[in-house]
Amino acid sequence: MGKRLKAAALCCVLAACMVPALTGCSNNKTTYTPETKSPVVASPAIGQDGTLRVGVDAENPPLSGMVESDNTSKIAGLDVDVAAALADELGLKLSIVDVGNDPEGALAEGKVDIVMGIDRSTSDVAFWCSDPYLPTGVVLLSLSADAPVPTASSGATFAAQVSSRSAWSVMNEFGEESLTSTNNLVEALNALSTGTVQYVATDAVRGISAAKQPHVDVHMIALMQQPGGYCVGVADENSELKTAVADAVATLTGNGVVSVIETKWLGTTLDLSGLPLTEGAVAAAA
Repeated sequence: MGKRLKAAALCCVLAACMVPALTGCSNNKTTYTPETKSPVVASPAIGQDGTLRVGVDAENPPLSGMVESDNTSKIAGLDVDVAAALADELGLKLSIVDVGNDPEGALAEGKVDIVMGIDRSTSDVAFWCSDPYLPTGVVLLSLSADAPVPTASSGATFAAQVSSRSAWSVMNEFGEESLTSTNNLVEALNALSTGTVQYVATDAVRGISAAKQPHVDVHMIALMQQPGGYCVGVADENSELKTAVADAVATLTGNGVVSVIETKWLGTTLDLSGLPLTEGAVAAAA
C-alpha cells in the first residue's frame, strides 16, 4: 500500500475512533465532555472559591455593553469574552459585575477580583495592571487609505464624539475650529461618509467597531498618541492573583485566543504598530 493510501486509511481509523467521543455512541450513549481544569487560585486571592468575579463597565461597547436576548438583558462584549477565557484558563467559573466607571472603588471594596478594559496609558490608577491584551490609541480614520497625515497648517477637518479624549486631542493639535463635535461615533462616521469632514478621531477599538454599523469603509491613517493597550487590573497587594492573571494573559495572547475574540467583535485584529504619528503625538513623545 502506498504512503498516501496508508495515510488515508489511518485518517479514516482516527475519524472512526473520534466519532463516538464527539457525537455519542448508540450503544453506550457517551458524549464528549471538555476536561475541567483545577483552580489555579482560591481564597483569599479571590473572594469566592471557584469563581472569578470580573468588573466591567456595561456602558462601554464593544468592550462591554447591555444586549437583549430572549427578552432579557445581559452584559456582553469583547471584554466579557476575554474574561470568560481568563476564568477558564484559571480553572474558575465566571461572574460578570457592572462596576461602571469606578473600577478602582470596586477592587478596593472587594466587590470584584479583577477589572477589565483599563487603558494603562491614560489611567492614573492605584492598582496593578497586566500587559495589554488589546491595543488601543486615538486614531484618525479616513475614507481613503492614501489620505495624508494631516498637519496643523493643512486646514484639515475632523469629527469626534463630544467631550471625548479624541475631541480634546483634535482641539489641542489642530484647533477648535477644525472640529465638528457629534453626539456619538455613528454621527461622526456619517459626517465622514457625506464629506462634511475629512477625518474622524476616535479610540481605535471603538472606531473600528462603530464603522461596522453604518457600513462605512474606513482606514486608519495616523495615531494622535503613542499606542497603548487595554489591560486587566488587580489589587496591587494581591500578589498571587497578579501572577496568575499575568500568566493567563500571556497564554491567551500568545496562543491566539484573544485574536479570535477580537476578530469576532471587530471583524479584524488591530495592529497599530505601523501607523505614523501626527506631529503633535511626536512632540508629546519627545
